[in-house]
Amino acid sequence: MEQTPIVAILYDFDKTLCTTDMQNYGFIPSLGMKPSEFWAVANEFGKTNGMDGILAYMYTMIQQSKEKGLPLTRQSLQEKARDMVLFDGVEDWFGRVNDYGARHGVTVEHYVLSSGLTEIIEGCPIHKQFKKVFASEFYYGADGAPIWPKLAVNFTAKTQFVYRINKGVLDVSNDKDLNDSMPDESKRVPFTNMIYIGDGLSDVPCMKMMRNYGGQAIAVYQEASRVGVEDLLAKGRVDYIFPADYRQGTALDDTVEHIIAAMAIRHRLGLESQRQLRTIGGDVLPNQARLF
Repeated sequence: MEQTPIVAILYDFDKTLCTTDMQNYGFIPSLGMKPSEFWAVANEFGKTNGMDGILAYMYTMIQQSKEKGLPLTRQSLQEKARDMVLFDGVEDWFGRVNDYGARHGVTVEHYVLSSGLTEIIEGCPIHKQFKKVFASEFYYGADGAPIWPKLAVNFTAKTQFVYRINKGVLDVSNDKDLNDSMPDESKRVPFTNMIYIGDGLSDVPCMKMMRNYGGQAIAVYQEASRVGVEDLLAKGRVDYIFPADYRQGTALDDTVEHIIAAMAIRHRLGLESQRQLRTIGGDVLPNQARLF
């Protein structure tokens, strides 16, 4: 029986699905700090100690919580998503896109590749829409407090997860299967069936992968970031740019539907080509090797 083809949509999160860095909504205000103050402390700590920026902000979250005497647990971080502001149309986007894919004979899957925190994403209303969230995360001790980074996802590390989605190796502790050789036809989601949606320079490594391997790269923007995103388009680092408006009938919505339809058509054409090759191999050259 023919397997239904999969189209994977990969998202950055901050400023792609929600309007700002996810820590800015609930966590940083709970410290009595402004976002600019917190990020200045985290960035200076990272610069002074030659530390990766993601590890620096995770450390700063722990230290600032201790200094302010505030609990920091998975549950407390999930609760910090209550004030998160998603872009227009995001909450019903996934169901609409899934239904559109089903009508065209493909299964649409959604993934997050984010330098933000898994724990905060777990608290937002769209969390269950994702097949897998690849984001930074703490490891927690017996008392429920974070004691070590479980995963730190910086901008270039995101590309690892594109390969994991490609091969269907979603367990981040499984490096063996990720690195094993695998024929292209055995890979679960071809690069040509991937769409990456991000908002800026931090997404360029993944966007470049899409453009190099036949997928599609989309940058979304708010008006304040429009110039930077237009520069990405002008330099050929992204295929399309749109306002971050996910409502039905917007340019973003229409274009993603068109891309999904094109991927579905390409799959059907490939099947027809294989069918014809089998016919030639079976009827014309019965005693010779197949042509495919």
